[in-house]
Amino acid sequence: MSLHEDAVLVLKAYENQEELRQTYLDHLAAHPDGMWKACEAGHLTASALVIDPEQGRVLLTLHRKLRMWLQMGGHCEPQDVSLTAAALREATEESGIPGLTLLPGGPVRLDRHPIPAPCHWHLDIQYAAVAPPGSTQAISEESLDLRWFPYDAVAAVADESVVRLLEATRARL
Repeated sequence: MSLHEDAVLVLKAYENQEELRQTYLDHLAAHPDGMWKACEAGHLTASALVIDPEQGRVLLTLHRKLRMWLQMGGHCEPQDVSLTAAALREATEESGIPGLTLLPGGPVRLDRHPIPAPCHWHLDIQYAAVAPPGSTQAISEESLDLRWFPYDAVAAVADESVVRLLEATRARL
């Protein structure tokens, strides 16, 4: 199964955010390259909010290019066999934490956001990843900083999309 086919199946099974879900499916139907960064009309991305439920905290990265506190995530790569694999790979690479596990139940939410040209949109499939107890993070070259924040501090440092992702993640726990 291709990553494109996996994305269609994941989105068809996703039961929330119907209008946005349909936008993603329409995008994939119209753009055979809609999974990849080269698709200038927009492309799917995979991300994961790294959480430590025992400590009531979330790990955010200060994105090097955007200079915003965000969840881990990014572009799908040819070796990714699924969106789940892409989200887990991105979360592991950007957090430096081995042994992350995605929350069961598939994506937590979807988020569509504009990005600078030449591409116009990221159609983000957002998961949540649980960090093993006692995990130590390691900053990657994609980040300016990497820091744990208590749940109630996220709204003060991150934008509404991260806050909505945290709320949806906590509801699933």
